[in-house]
Amino acid sequence: MATYKAPTRPKVILSGGQSGVDQAAIRAAMAAGILCAGWCPPDRWCEHGRIPDDLPLTPTPSERSPNAPDIPRSQRTEWNVRDSDATLVIVPLDMPSPDPGTGWTVTAAKRMGRPLLVVDPHLPDACDQVLSWLAGLEVEILNIAGPSEQQCPGIGLATKNLLEVIFDRLRCT
Repeated sequence: MATYKAPTRPKVILSGGQSGVDQAAIRAAMAAGILCAGWCPPDRWCEHGRIPDDLPLTPTPSERSPNAPDIPRSQRTEWNVRDSDATLVIVPLDMPSPDPGTGWTVTAAKRMGRPLLVVDPHLPDACDQVLSWLAGLEVEILNIAGPSEQQCPGIGLATKNLLEVIFDRLRCT
């Protein structure tokens, strides 16, 4: 008989501070009592202006990674992947074209050999997909990334709703 391994709750959530998925992930984790950190662009800048000071992020020394010089904010993206055990990308699968930052997250995770899951927060089984994926890993530090609110209107709320359920279910394991 197969045994079920319950997923463990990450000890730290990393994210980059952009509007949309990044800020929603940090706020949902903070509300669930999970430590948060991450790299953000120099001067704490995002598409809506300055990243709020209550988000515990550290600015990178440069905006662009030498590995992705044509992608804005690629340094923070790369460093958040590097400093995590796994990366969860939250993006609607019907999004017309992924933004360069989200694409770079996927590429960086693959290049670094980090576990990666891309999940659509609108799918009815999205929560189960994430929990099943986490159950197969030993993740203490989870990077959560995805498009900005400008690139994908409503993604912040969809991310918040998904992660609240996930973090609540992980609290019970």
